Amino acid sequence: MTEKILILDFGSQYTQLIARSVREANVYCEIIPYNKPIQYEPGLKGIILGGSPFSVNEEKALVVDIKPMVDQVPVLGICYGAQLTAKLFGGRVDKSEKREYGRAIFNKIADDAFLQNVSPNSQVWMSHSDTIKELPAGFELLGTTESIPVAAFRSNGTFAHPLYGLQFHPEVYHSVEGKTILKNFLVNICGCSQDWTPEHFITETVENLKKQIGNRKVIMALSGGVDSTVAATLIHRAIGKNLFGIFVDNGVLRKDEFEQVIATYNAIGLNVKGIDAKEHFYTKLAGKTEPEEKRKVIGGSFIEIFDREAHLIQGVELLGQGTIYPDVIESLSVHGPSATIKSHHNVGGLPDTMKLELVEPLRSLFKDEVRRVGRELGIPDKMIDRHPFPGPGLAIRILGEVTEEKVRLLQEADAIYINGLRKYNLYSSVWQAGTILLPVKSVGVMGDERTYEFTVALRAVTSVDGMTADWAHLPYDFLADISNEIINNVRGINRVVYDISSKPPATIEWE
Repeated sequence: MTEKILILDFGSQYTQLIARSVREANVYCEIIPYNKPIQYEPGLKGIILGGSPFSVNEEKALVVDIKPMVDQVPVLGICYGAQLTAKLFGGRVDKSEKREYGRAIFNKIADDAFLQNVSPNSQVWMSHSDTIKELPAGFELLGTTESIPVAAFRSNGTFAHPLYGLQFHPEVYHSVEGKTILKNFLVNICGCSQDWTPEHFITETVENLKKQIGNRKVIMALSGGVDSTVAATLIHRAIGKNLFGIFVDNGVLRKDEFEQVIATYNAIGLNVKGIDAKEHFYTKLAGKTEPEEKRKVIGGSFIEIFDREAHLIQGVELLGQGTIYPDVIESLSVHGPSATIKSHHNVGGLPDTMKLELVEPLRSLFKDEVRRVGRELGIPDKMIDRHPFPGPGLAIRILGEVTEEKVRLLQEADAIYINGLRKYNLYSSVWQAGTILLPVKSVGVMGDERTYEFTVALRAVTSVDGMTADWAHLPYDFLADISNEIINNVRGINRVVYDISSKPPATIEWE
């Protein structure tokens, strides 16, 4: 039985960071909307009430009944969760004199297992516009800051289990001892055994897959990316050759990627069929210039080819997918799914057309956890550490119409860039990198000849999960070398620029 912590989502941007911090302590957790009924299963060890952009004093404030929770398990309220706790039990929460945002010094004024190994004065991160002015009866103060009277508190034997509150955010990087406080809650207060490791996940998941699948056959679209590869390897561990992988060359993969990925899949023993569909995709993409139009063409063509190949395998009943936890959270968001910035190409559209039962072994993992599981499975580092790559591939890195010649140009330039990042030991310090072929030609001079050729933009960003991203500050000498190598070796490109936009306001991809 897996131990579990539940995190109630009130809409905070930091909710996933709380989950990551809990997982880093080797404790399994799940995020659920604040208004979803809680199942008090034997493995449930505690509940965390997250932050929120709202005020507890608003007429339409997001409210839950905390008393039934703390009757069952220990509870921790963070920021909004702490203010809601104080208000519901009779304390006073008012508007702050000024919005408190940024670093503060937490002064610990009481010893408690919750604050074990926390310094008397510790830097924390504030982000709130309300303040707890008075604690309810039956609660005691654990700490303050210079500007707020209540920074940490606990119930004083009032309930069946302890109820804690923190006005600051322990889950963020700037709360220096925040991870220690969270670990104290998980271990000292909730009694978690910290046994949720990659090895434990693999053992449990393979057993569950065996039960779910039995002797049935699973078909799966593979992309060469870490998510689909790790998911396929787990399924393969459970059912062996009853997993049928399909890897489609859509003509917009990176240089030599199709051959390299197939070779890796063969080396790790996966049963994968490679389909050369380049001409099919090029024909369908002809004349298409709008990003969404190109995405739909690639998605539709992929489904068409995948469906055709699936029908060649007798008795397939299940569809494997590399769905990961952020995708699941998004669909269960307290506010509903976020506005569509761009349509994502994945096999999410396949179940409706193929009527297959889903197998999603990674749906409880964040991206970094998927990588740790992949290493434990023995998947080569080059595949595990591979940067995220968009489903529509180079088609959305070619602005305007996609042609075979433009793909060739971009593949050559991109290979020089990516290989250069590896050569300079910069690849692992970047979240995602790629080259964009612009629909712009400019005049250049090469020798005594005038040229009129394409421009490419180099893109590299640093990020934790892709939700936000900063442009990577790559060394000038590296950029100079890559620029020279591209211009000197790729006939058709005579200008290289570097994108220094962050997300937001820009996106990581250009289309």
